[in-house]
Amino acid sequence: MNFNVKEEIIALTSKWKGERFEDGRPKVADKYIKALHNLTLEEVWKPIFVKGYESQFEGRLKTLHNDGRKLIGRAVTAVYAPTRPDLNEVAAEAGKREGRTGTYNQWVIDSLVEGDVAVIDMYDKIYKGTFLGGNLTTALKNKTKTGGAVVWGGIRDVEQMIKIDTQVYYRGIDPTPIREFVMTGFNSVARIGNAVVLPGDIVFGSYGGVLFIPSHLVAEVVDGAAKTQVKDMFGFDMITQNRFTTAQIDRNTWTEDMLDLLMEFIRTDERAEAYRELDWSEEYYMARNGDPNDTQSAL
Repeated sequence: MNFNVKEEIIALTSKWKGERFEDGRPKVADKYIKALHNLTLEEVWKPIFVKGYESQFEGRLKTLHNDGRKLIGRAVTAVYAPTRPDLNEVAAEAGKREGRTGTYNQWVIDSLVEGDVAVIDMYDKIYKGTFLGGNLTTALKNKTKTGGAVVWGGIRDVEQMIKIDTQVYYRGIDPTPIREFVMTGFNSVARIGNAVVLPGDIVFGSYGGVLFIPSHLVAEVVDGAAKTQVKDMFGFDMITQNRFTTAQIDRNTWTEDMLDLLMEFIRTDERAEAYRELDWSEEYYMARNGDPNDTQSAL
């Protein structure tokens, strides 16, 4: 058993072709992380879902700060299981060989860098499953700056944690300290409820829950969400003017005539100025050749 293995991380995220961290995680550019702060959950979710990534969202989580802030950053994943003596010996020995000190949850926090989000599969353990408390949340803030955590399990010391300016998604609260668990994966495949997470995925935490964006799709997601925004802006105008029906606007694939009108809107309307650099060649291609996925209204 080995943890946080660079070669395994690269193999898991082989579709990513860009820069990587020293540990092998995809390093999505900061400009995309910044852009995601201006998008809604549904705008970000749609481009992923239509590509078949249907297990990327989990909404059954609570938030430490209920002030509408988003949590957006690069995932560091960790997976745990109920303890058993022989497995614990193997995992502890692996950590010792790799120079790790402290408890399993401290291993993860110690590895974090600025912009990271700790994504913790604590198998929904709350009693004695409190991955974060006051001390580790303080360390989490100091290391990640703008990052935070998503814990499919418990937290404690909430009165201390609430004073720390970092967002945490979690399942429940319990005063017990963390006990009786063993690490089985570090920067490996993790499961957060209904969602599958790989190291380097971009965590998009919003009011409705948490979406995990595959690293190789982030640029496409940002552009796709921007297209959805301007199409909605244009579509609302067309419906108000009775030029198109809601059924026409809601189609995933628009006709060439509709796209031509959209291009004119983007060129001439001040509200659309920010969207003038987007490339619509794929949309025109689908309008001319058909979209095999366009069997119903747009999502």
